[in-house]
Amino acid sequence: MKKMFSIIRERLNAGEALVLVTVTASSGATPRGPGARMLVGKEGRLYGTIGGGAVEYRSEQIALQVLENRTSEKQDFSLTRDDVQNLGMICGGDVHVYFQYIPEGDTCTAKLSAEALRLLNAGDALWLVSNIGKSGELSLYTKKYGLYGAEVSDWVFTQLPRQPKVLQNRDETYCVEQINGSGRVYIFGCGHVSQELEPVLSHVGFRCVVMDDRPEFAKREYFPTAEEVKLIDFTKIDESVSINEDDYVCIMTRGHGFDTVVQAQVLRHKPCYVGVIGSKKKAAGVRQILKEEYGLTEEELNIVTTPIGIDIDAETPAEIAVSIAGQMIQVRARLIKN
Repeated sequence: MKKMFSIIRERLNAGEALVLVTVTASSGATPRGPGARMLVGKEGRLYGTIGGGAVEYRSEQIALQVLENRTSEKQDFSLTRDDVQNLGMICGGDVHVYFQYIPEGDTCTAKLSAEALRLLNAGDALWLVSNIGKSGELSLYTKKYGLYGAEVSDWVFTQLPRQPKVLQNRDETYCVEQINGSGRVYIFGCGHVSQELEPVLSHVGFRCVVMDDRPEFAKREYFPTAEEVKLIDFTKIDESVSINEDDYVCIMTRGHGFDTVVQAQVLRHKPCYVGVIGSKKKAAGVRQILKEEYGLTEEELNIVTTPIGIDIDAETPAEIAVSIAGQMIQVRARLIKN
């Protein structure tokens, strides 16, 4: 989303008109679900995708027509059995798409894009609200700062969804999407696996804080895309970070002893995900220590995933990083749907 808002701001400031194409609803085996977005300019698609293939191609052509007509519109794609073959799809389904015209010189949307970038960087939970019952006016909402942008009816804020959703009440229709969660990924240990893992997680939208107690490892040059790189004391992690229930934790320090000490502290905060690197044999031993020496309960220990990652027979640090990232994407998706 940062890239999309950056392009919107740059293009509007340069005097160009744009069309923001958004999937507002879908059913059946369509390529992308609600919330999928594509930004189109006079030369065609600039950023994003609503699924690729012929459906996206047709939407791009409609967006170019919207640029000429200078007005927003809706379009429904009903992928019947005949359409499936014509559109190059594997299965059928329905897709509802909203084409929002953003005129050149739209200073309100340019300023909203700048504010969106600020809020995304701040790391607060952020919702994007589009009034698709009118002209597609955009607004931003955070629980901390409230509403920014076009006016939105109060009833919308009583049912903010985690996943993209169309909300309707009488003659009002909004497409609401949480585009930034408040959770971070805290990676304890800056070794080889962490150096492979952080860029993968950052690339798929996780905000990573990487930590070690060794100054020769806790270096920004090893983690250029991380939100933060910290030199900390593993025995006093609360002095350096504040972990909550929206956060993810990956523990991969240089030894079992530090892994155990970090786990004992982390589990008290009940993050949504705790993954610990190591074998099943090691995990059983650590679990026993955490129960006997630290007094952790079975309920507290049951949130730990160890060995960390999806079982794909990974061996190298890069392969292990892919297995961990896949697991965390899966966890995030389940949280969004709940």
